[in-house]
Amino acid sequence: MSKDASADSENRYRYRVIDNRVAELLKIFGGVHITGPKWCGKSWTGMHHSRSALFIGDGDSAALAKLDPELALEGERPRLIDEWQDVPKLWDVARRIIDLEAEKGMFIFTGSVTPPKKATLHTGTGRFAKIRMRTMSLFESGDSNGSISFSDMFNGKKIANKRSNLNYRKTVYLMCRGGWPVILGMDEKDAIQVSGIYMTSITDSDFSEIDGVRRNNTTMKLLLRSLARNSAGSPTVQTLAQDIAEGGTPPSESTLRGYLDVIRRLFIIDDQEAWLPSLRSKTRLRRSSKIHFADPSLAAAALKASPEVLVRNVTTAGQLFESMCYRDLCVYTTAIGGNVFHYRDESGLEIDNIIELNDGRWGAIEVKLGTSEIDKAAANLISLKNKVSGEIPEPSFLAILSATSGMAYIREDGVYVIPVDMLGP
Repeated sequence: MSKDASADSENRYRYRVIDNRVAELLKIFGGVHITGPKWCGKSWTGMHHSRSALFIGDGDSAALAKLDPELALEGERPRLIDEWQDVPKLWDVARRIIDLEAEKGMFIFTGSVTPPKKATLHTGTGRFAKIRMRTMSLFESGDSNGSISFSDMFNGKKIANKRSNLNYRKTVYLMCRGGWPVILGMDEKDAIQVSGIYMTSITDSDFSEIDGVRRNNTTMKLLLRSLARNSAGSPTVQTLAQDIAEGGTPPSESTLRGYLDVIRRLFIIDDQEAWLPSLRSKTRLRRSSKIHFADPSLAAAALKASPEVLVRNVTTAGQLFESMCYRDLCVYTTAIGGNVFHYRDESGLEIDNIIELNDGRWGAIEVKLGTSEIDKAAANLISLKNKVSGEIPEPSFLAILSATSGMAYIREDGVYVIPVDMLGP
């Protein structure tokens, strides 16, 4: 990458919430591995933090990497290796260089596909820090003013009463448009088409190119539609198979598992794992994960649901709103080091999001599209707090994310109500 090209990319670069975390990890590890779906901005972020780059998508670069991986890795450091999974040997060679030279911040690898387990000789543990990048949060796209800081909530800062500019129709549009960096500066009619083009691209080519196995395009589209119907849920493979069959003969479970593996390897869906706190109580916890599309607009595209259609389907809109909030919470949590889980136990108590930081602090967030269920959501949060009291530290906060609450405020029971267009890192 030339100095002129580097300067040009810096001038056009838009801040991403994980930037500080990437910079921090480069000081600790020999390399940073940024993963995530195509078009989410990994290459731009990699360039922002690097001093030289190799783009494997360039035919000559791929040829050089295959012919002489060590030569391909030469360059001013940190050196970006973009879409490295197409030449897996680069990973092993970079890992060996990190071992030999014992320096920090040597390489940034980005990948839109998880390579097969046997593609590399070493996992990179201790050499590469792995970080997941997602599509833009509402704060990153400029649709949230960020006046309520997520990290401040963990530090005990109370939220102030503030009025929101969000309404139901705008929320539905934001879900259908998605958080793709390419939409910045587009008018609404053009931006809303991006997710549909993305889905066409991956179903027509990416699914077959990932491992050379030919797959039925119709089955893949039906599976994606079924996953979209079950967004923010925990469907079994059997449920998905029956949904796809629609009264006919369902595909075998082994076939569907193969398709699901490819979908996950392309980072199209996220698995939100169940929270398993270290409780001494006898409460039985459900361990199944919930699924979310990497961006809510992909679920809308799989359902062929335009904003005009989705706005009248409140149930589906609620599911996609939960997925959008999950995406934003993951963006903000990754930046400060932690994970976003969900909670469900045998008593029927469910909490949409449990945010657990690496230092042990935690908070709980329910997601409600409208205001009619805010009281119930607050009661669930209080119930969880009481259930785990004495077993683990008290939560840093309890909150409800909403699209139509009108303003941010603190309830008498201490639960925060936060419009999602006010939440920031």
